[in-house]
Amino acid sequence: MITVAGSLNIDLVTEAERFPLPGETILGTGFSTVFGGKGANQAVAAARLGGKVKMVGKVGNDLYGESYLEHLKKEAVDVSNVKPVTHLPTGTASIVVAEQDNQIIVVAGANGNVDRAYMKETLDQMKKGVLLVQLEIPDEAVEEAMQAAKANGSIVILNPAPFKPLPAEWWELADYVTPNEHEAAALKKDSTFNEAYREKLIVTRGSEGASFFENGEEVLVPAPKVTPIDTTGAGDTFNGALAAFLDQGFELRTAVEKAVKAASMSITALGAQSAMPTLQQLEGGEGHA
Repeated sequence: MITVAGSLNIDLVTEAERFPLPGETILGTGFSTVFGGKGANQAVAAARLGGKVKMVGKVGNDLYGESYLEHLKKEAVDVSNVKPVTHLPTGTASIVVAEQDNQIIVVAGANGNVDRAYMKETLDQMKKGVLLVQLEIPDEAVEEAMQAAKANGSIVILNPAPFKPLPAEWWELADYVTPNEHEAAALKKDSTFNEAYREKLIVTRGSEGASFFENGEEVLVPAPKVTPIDTTGAGDTFNGALAAFLDQGFELRTAVEKAVKAASMSITALGAQSAMPTLQQLEGGEGHA
């Protein structure tokens, strides 16, 4: 069982040929409203790759929240621990896609209402397996989730995004920490980091793939060559895939190799969740239509 504790956002995606300069207005080339949020993205990625996934988080008691719950059910994600709240809207993310990259602004909404008490209540009965958390919900909820998972012997994966320095206790609770290369550089400069923690790092490196340490040596897993269309959600695909394959019993190297391939496939189509590959596509090497 994979438990994903994290955010659920509605993504408001604008496409343009380039990013606007500060104070500048430019014409876009497209707009769409899609399901997002790092938590839910990673839950969908894991479910599409054969994982049995339970989502833990909150949405607003609004049309966005209702539609999100129905969407996750169709993606075979258990939403029995996703609570609608009446006093806050469903979280949103405003995304600009241009120049084969993206810029994102997140408004937490109901995600900010996921607290320690709610996490404790929902995770008391968590089954042993894999916990996957990110940093788009309050720190107290992240910490409670990791403590509960550690207590029942689950594998704990912490994706430190959006980036912030990690408390020393979180390093101890996490089995794997999955920054991108920029986040990894910042983590290593923080006072809570020590060399023993590098064995927990799995660093995503964009078109180069991902790296991790094995027997004290850094291992680079190269990414397959693809033509990128939209990089939104690539990191979430990697994390969801990593959780899915570790939960299925694969060794770390194999799980990372499969996660790199899944992330590479995800950038060959527009969108985050919509571009995430299924297990059949991953194993068959199929691209997106």
